[in-house]
Amino acid sequence: MATESSEGEEETKLIGVGNQQLVVDDDLREMAKKASWSVSSCKPGNGVHSLRDDNLETYWQSDGAQPHLVNIQFQRKVKLQLVIVYVDFKLDESYTPCKISICAGDGFHNLKDIKTVELEKPSGWVYIPLSGNDPRETFVNTFMLQIAVLSNHLNGRDTHVRQIKVYGPRPNPIPHQPFQFTSREFITYSTIR
Repeated sequence: MATESSEGEEETKLIGVGNQQLVVDDDLREMAKKASWSVSSCKPGNGVHSLRDDNLETYWQSDGAQPHLVNIQFQRKVKLQLVIVYVDFKLDESYTPCKISICAGDGFHNLKDIKTVELEKPSGWVYIPLSGNDPRETFVNTFMLQIAVLSNHLNGRDTHVRQIKVYGPRPNPIPHQPFQFTSREFITYSTIR
């Protein structure tokens, strides 16, 4: 169920998402290694590294007033299509995010809301597509992505997020080819003249 908010951002409600297995299309690639990550606050030992360690037992724990922010900055403009977060209400209870907002822009000075989702007792991977209101827009072209935890379940103050993955479209140097040629010899014979 998607509804439009007054500011033009899309709001989606996700109920009881329960994906323990991460499944992503082959035409997407993980973009987060190309980025610089920071968080608004964290408890000692539960910082930004816990979001990227591929371990579902560790988590980022915020330490301060809401909203709790994760900033993902790229050196050049990138196309982003999907954000996936791992949260677990069964383990984290009041630390589990209830409302998440995603903003994009060139930097901190011009971030715009592009998506807001509400989660009801999530347990597993939560998929948040970044496509806009126009169905032809399948990605966001940006230098920076900011994920904000606006509220937690049971009115919790601090938050736990166990993993965050950011995906963009896989580049294909030859249009309409299902695969990519990698060597010079193959590229030479990749098209019919």
